[in-house]
Amino acid sequence: MLGESSTAPRVLIVDDDGATADSFSRTLRLEGYEVWAALSAEEGLTLAQTHQPHAIVLDLRMPLTSGLQFLRAIRAIDGLATTPVAIVTGDYGLDDDVRDEIRALGAELRFKPIWIEELVTLARELLRVPVKP
Repeated sequence: MLGESSTAPRVLIVDDDGATADSFSRTLRLEGYEVWAALSAEEGLTLAQTHQPHAIVLDLRMPLTSGLQFLRAIRAIDGLATTPVAIVTGDYGLDDDVRDEIRALGAELRFKPIWIEELVTLARELLRVPVKP
């Protein structure tokens, strides 16, 4: 475990699939992280501004506001602009332009399914490596 909740790294999960958000959240809490989950990009933006997470794990394909739109918004907010972000998607057919923009915005790209060990490793990597401005 990483320690007490007051000093634990804060992670935000944003995924419109409730089962995925719940599974990711439970897994990271068991590893000692303080975790919030949002089922929409809009809710995620509110939680991000309120809790200032140390890392964000984000679904790409969501209704209304996509993960890419969420990422653009986060990068424009003082205090969140350099927060490490990983986009996790089941869309293996991403256009090169989308992949390039994700990289340009300083986010990691991972593909579903993502297993428990991979999620824990991803969270550790995000928290260790800050986004380059």
